[in-house]
Amino acid sequence: MIRKLMAAGLALGMSVTAAMAAEVKVGFVTTLTTPAAVIGDDMKKAVELAEEHMGGKMGNLDLKVIFADDGFKPETGKQATDKLVKQDDVNFVAGYIWSHVLLASRKSVLDAGKFLISANAGPSQMAGKLCDKNFFSTSWQNDQTPMAMGEVLNQKGVKSLYLMAPNYAAGKDMMAGVKRTFKGEIKGEDLTKWGADAQLDFSAELAKAKASGAEAIFVFYPGKAGGAFIKQYQQAGLQGTMPLYSVFTVDAIALPKLQAGKLEGVLGSRMTQEWDPTLDNEQNKKFVADFKAKYGTYPSFYAAQSYDAMFLIKSAVEAVNGDLTNIDGMRAAMEKADYPSVRGKYTYGNNHFPIENFYLREVVKDADGNWTTKVTATVYKDNQDPYHAECKM
Repeated sequence: MIRKLMAAGLALGMSVTAAMAAEVKVGFVTTLTTPAAVIGDDMKKAVELAEEHMGGKMGNLDLKVIFADDGFKPETGKQATDKLVKQDDVNFVAGYIWSHVLLASRKSVLDAGKFLISANAGPSQMAGKLCDKNFFSTSWQNDQTPMAMGEVLNQKGVKSLYLMAPNYAAGKDMMAGVKRTFKGEIKGEDLTKWGADAQLDFSAELAKAKASGAEAIFVFYPGKAGGAFIKQYQQAGLQGTMPLYSVFTVDAIALPKLQAGKLEGVLGSRMTQEWDPTLDNEQNKKFVADFKAKYGTYPSFYAAQSYDAMFLIKSAVEAVNGDLTNIDGMRAAMEKADYPSVRGKYTYGNNHFPIENFYLREVVKDADGNWTTKVTATVYKDNQDPYHAECKM
């Protein structure tokens, strides 16, 4: 009798272990509190849509996603990442809106031998000297999008520019990117306070920009700050006299609010990006249509990159038939970027950042009168970030 009970207990223990092994766990770090949660919520929606499209499975494994809030702070993001790695024992950590949060959290994941997937942040350090074999991006390196905008400015014959961005890693990269390609004169620049108590009053900086004599203004203000800037730019009477060029400022999150506020000046404005809801491939069509049907709005590029991150992970898990101990096999699979990306086919560089196209997009009204964007030109084809040569892995 005792032997039978012991055998039953052993069988139960083995079945529990097997059940645990039949699950792939993804930790997803984003901002779910503070005003910046408008971005994090869009990313979370995209991840949940990806789960739905996958049927809750990656190959033969059940999929479990654990969301974590970085609170828009590097120290909070690191704590959230530590918990995912040490307590939840996730197989992959993905997400990360902010470069300073990603930089603070990277070692927690990589030193544990786990995979780290950035669905947005692309700090120059991680494309160069801090590159790592287990880090991948499904977005871009920070400099690339403003580099494309610099080319657009040259094509339009803009001769002088005033720069504004938040004072943190990505803001500095954005300025560096546009400076790298813009051939005209930089008349002045401002780095404004960022974080949970980010500066939202830009009247002093706009006055400086106007007084500088610059022909145009370039800004990078994601999330709530973007809407605040555009409203004040219009109120300052600069529209029509000092054209606005931006990256990561006018997006699918901001546009419904700008439309509700009747800020018509944003129509026709242009920005650069590696993705657009009008890109003509089957995965993108399904993603955009189902996102709109489920949530009632267009997805943002943050959402698109998060959706891609989940399918990149799925490609890795399925390539090794669910053997999550086969780290080398999963890495090799991700290096191929052999999954249906919403941006279309791309490849990975030696630093695991995408080599991809960048497009010029214009704000337009869709058939239903909703403000959205469309692609008007391809600025770069198969563009690789400028820091890959510094990556020695």
